[in-house]
Amino acid sequence: MAAAGFASPPSLAYSPASGRRASLRNLLSFRHALRLASSDGGGGGSGSSSSRPPPLRVSASSSPKARFVARRKESVSVRQLDRPLSDYMSLPASQYSVLDAERIERVDENTFRCYVYRFKFFAFEVCPVLLVRVEEQPNGCCIELLSCKLEGSPIVAAQNNKFDASMVNRISCDSNRRTSSLQQLTSDTTIEVSIDIPFAFRAIPVQAIESSGTQILEQILRIMLPRFMTQLVKDYQAWATGDTSRQPLGTGKI
Repeated sequence: MAAAGFASPPSLAYSPASGRRASLRNLLSFRHALRLASSDGGGGGSGSSSSRPPPLRVSASSSPKARFVARRKESVSVRQLDRPLSDYMSLPASQYSVLDAERIERVDENTFRCYVYRFKFFAFEVCPVLLVRVEEQPNGCCIELLSCKLEGSPIVAAQNNKFDASMVNRISCDSNRRTSSLQQLTSDTTIEVSIDIPFAFRAIPVQAIESSGTQILEQILRIMLPRFMTQLVKDYQAWATGDTSRQPLGTGKI
């Protein structure tokens, strides 16, 4: 009776067979729980990855640009001497005078390097150096820009790989007036510049930058073309009177 009185409750009763079954169930349940935990963790990682925003990409081509364009046509009357102006305009480029040794230097027979005078662009001083090629044409020639280099402060020099420039200057005499004692000499020039706006200028409206740049180009043409034409006429007069030295006439001064 004592044994009967201390008997264990049925739920806690143990036997070798029931113990083995319970251990197997517990092991299977533990493994199942591990698989669920692993599945939940991977799913959570995958969901987190898919919801993560893509990386931000900035294209270098997104830099704002400014465009400057200027054109000027300059004509002068030239009194024809014993040697006709048309013959002078037909000279090969190898016989051209550099006109101004202070600002123009010959690179080869038809290529020249030109130093434009210094000017201010906002707070910066800029000096363009042009490499130009001269092509002979009927009744004149065409001067075309090959390259342009900016000289000045470090921020100015840093723009040398960030702009494109083109220039064409067509110089001609009137072929319909060859027998007239008074000839017409004409220079027709167009300059165009496209530049990436430097970061320091991006607070300024693009329209204001383009307006300032265009005004500077127009000022350059307004000063340089009449001076160039005057030197050209003087060189023709020297050539027409028999001076074949082709010595430069300019002094570099504006």
